Amino acid sequence: MTADSDVPPAYTIKPVDPPPPSDQPTTAMLKADIDSGRTGDKIGELDPGLSSLGTDDEAAGRPPSAFRIALARYYETVGRWGAGGRDTAAQSGQDGGFTVFVGLIVAIGAGLLVGIWFATR
Repeated sequence: MTADSDVPPAYTIKPVDPPPPSDQPTTAMLKADIDSGRTGDKIGELDPGLSSLGTDDEAAGRPPSAFRIALARYYETVGRWGAGGRDTAAQSGQDGGFTVFVGLIVAIGAGLLVGIWFATR
């Protein structure tokens, strides 16, 4: 077994800074908004993708205009949070899985108790 000092640290998670506002936004800026956590879809960590956002549009010969990208950046950031959007599971740190698990255990236990009670009557 190796000691901890023998294994170099692996920096696989890199925080992403949100891009600055721009008059000519790009799809890379929209992806950086999402990756930085500004939109509320994810926590602010780098998420490498196989293809960049908007690649399929460009391959089809219809790249999005700067206006459409600016509109998407607005609605993903300011529009969502200005309308009172709630935290997503990624932002709140809870997805409800533990609550469902405990509820299921309680329901199974109650079912067993009722079954035993009816069997002994």
